Amino acid sequence: MTCFVCATCGTQFAESEAPPAGCAICEDERQYVGQAGQRWTTLASLQEDYHNVIKPLERNLTGIGTHPAFAIGQRALLVQTPEGNLLWDCITYLDEPTIAAIKALGGVDAIAISHPHFYSCMVEWARAFGAPIYLHAADRRWVMRPDSSITFWEGDSKPLFGDLTLICAGGHFEGATVAHWPAGAKGRGALLTGDIIHVVADRRYTTFMYSYPNMIPLAASAVRQIVEAVEPFAYDRIYGAWWDKVIGEKAREGVAFSAERYIRAIEGDG
Repeated sequence: MTCFVCATCGTQFAESEAPPAGCAICEDERQYVGQAGQRWTTLASLQEDYHNVIKPLERNLTGIGTHPAFAIGQRALLVQTPEGNLLWDCITYLDEPTIAAIKALGGVDAIAISHPHFYSCMVEWARAFGAPIYLHAADRRWVMRPDSSITFWEGDSKPLFGDLTLICAGGHFEGATVAHWPAGAKGRGALLTGDIIHVVADRRYTTFMYSYPNMIPLAASAVRQIVEAVEPFAYDRIYGAWWDKVIGEKAREGVAFSAERYIRAIEGDG
């Protein structure tokens, strides 16, 4: 029995003798099946050609990304706190050197993931570190490999150790989540947003989409909901889902401006 991995989105599926008939995550209109059709691989196969890059981003924050890029190409974040370490978002690739490097940083005490496109090999990561996975219950149906390590939480927010907070912002998915790290940005606060609040190319502003590959926008009401969800939290920096998607300062102002600009455009008053 094998846990097959979708080569397009990087999601690992439950054990089966043959590859699944299709990837429900890629068949959803927010993602896509490539022109060559559904393709499958395995973690063991990936270990022949890939490795992870691990590098510090600021004090107590480390990025973990796969080289060469695989599937969606996101990188994960390890947040270190005196009470424990959080792995934010997840990547498909995992090997023994990665496990050893992360254990040298204190290991992983919990995993939280922004939305189903980044569920990837979350169960492999959870088992490697003995860590629970926290997912919003609204996205339960997108879990392709059920496991006892997964805990579904409900409501608008969930406090974690080290003053970390998970915030259900919605938008991209019903249970789309961002994380607030108050110690980030030298105590000014940081949001870890995946692409729920997506940092754009000039890295001062953000955007908000229902589907990025298919360029389907969100309704203005959904954008307002996202901004309102993070409004109570102090932050000056945003870490998006990729190495270069970071707003280093004045992120709160950037989100407010971006939401107003987006709403003007989507409502035809641009």
